[in-house]
Amino acid sequence: MRKKQLLIVDDSAFMRKLITDFFTGHPEIEVAGTAKNGREAIRKTTEIQPDIITMDVEMPVMDGVQAVREIMASCPVPIVMLSSTTTAGAEQTVAAMEAGAADFVAKPGGSISLDLHLIRDELAQKLLLASRISLKKERYRSVRKPASLRTGDRNRTGLILIGASTGGPRALQEVISHLPADLPYPVCVVQHMPPKFTKSLAERLNSLSGLTVKEAENGELIKRGCVYIAPGGTQMRIFRSAADCVLSVAEEPAIPGVLRPSVDVLFESVAETAESPVTAVILTGMGADGTEGLGKLKNTGADVHVIAEAEETCIVYGMPKAAAESGRVDEVVPLEEIAHAIVNSLIKRGA
Repeated sequence: MRKKQLLIVDDSAFMRKLITDFFTGHPEIEVAGTAKNGREAIRKTTEIQPDIITMDVEMPVMDGVQAVREIMASCPVPIVMLSSTTTAGAEQTVAAMEAGAADFVAKPGGSISLDLHLIRDELAQKLLLASRISLKKERYRSVRKPASLRTGDRNRTGLILIGASTGGPRALQEVISHLPADLPYPVCVVQHMPPKFTKSLAERLNSLSGLTVKEAENGELIKRGCVYIAPGGTQMRIFRSAADCVLSVAEEPAIPGVLRPSVDVLFESVAETAESPVTAVILTGMGADGTEGLGKLKNTGADVHVIAEAEETCIVYGMPKAAAESGRVDEVVPLEEIAHAIVNSLIKRGA
C-alpha cells in the first residue's frame, strides 16, 4: 500500500530532523520533503504534491498562517499545525484553523521542543486522520446575513448547546457569527481543545459576533446574549439555582476514554435539570462525543431539538454521523444553514 507523503515545514533544522526521524520506517507515512518557511512550503507543495503537511506556526519570511491561506487557496492539502502553547502561538493556531488547517498538535515545550517525542503518536494519528479528509468539499465563504429573530414572547428560559471537535473552530465561526445579537437564550459550547487555545478561540469569535463570546468561568450565572466556551482541560456543567443557570468549570482528573472538555458531560448535566426548550447542535468532529448525552436529553421528555451538521460540509463526519445514526437528531443541515436552523427552531417553539 502506498504510504502517505508528508511535507514537514519548520524553520528549525533540529525540529525538521526530529520530525523526520519520527516517521523513518513508519508503516503508513513517508517524509517526501521539508521546508524552512511558509514561502518555501508553498513551492514545495506544488513540486512534491504531498498528501499531508505538518506546519510550524511561527516562522520567518512567511508564517504558518499565511502559508495555510495560500496553500488552501491554490493547491489544497490537509495541514496539521505544530504550535507552541504560548498565548501568541494559540492565537495564530486558531487563525490557521480558520484559514483551513485540519487540526493541530501543541508542542510540549517551546518553539524548539526537546520533548516532542511525547506527542509523536498524537501527531501520527492526526496526520493519518487528516490524510483522509476530502478537500473537494466546497470551501464556502458564507454570504448569508445573520439570522433574524423577531418574536414577542421571551418569558421562557432555555439553552443552546453546541459540541464540536476536528474542524470545529472554523465551523463555530460560521455558526456564531451568524446568530442574531438579540438571541434570547445563552449558548454553551464544548470544542475539543487544550488549555489556552480555547481562550484564544473565544476572543477570536467575540471579535466576529454580535453576541458576547467568552471562556467560561466557574460559578458564573449564564445570561442571554452570551456564548460560553468550555476551557480546555476542564469539564463544564450547567446547574440550576432557583431561576438561574450556573456554570461549573472544574479541572477534574482524567478518566480513560473521557475527553476534557466533553460534550456528553455538558449534555448530561443539562439532562439532570432539563427545562424547555433546549437546542443541541453537533458539528464536525472525530468520534461520537455527544451522542450519549443526546440520549439522556431526549429521555427527559423536555422540549429538545437536535441539529446535526450535514456530511457534505463536515471536515470529519464522525460526531454528527454517530448522532444521526442514533436516531436522536431532528434536523440535518449544511454548516452555512445551522445558525438559521437554530433560530427557526426557537421561533417555532415560541422563544
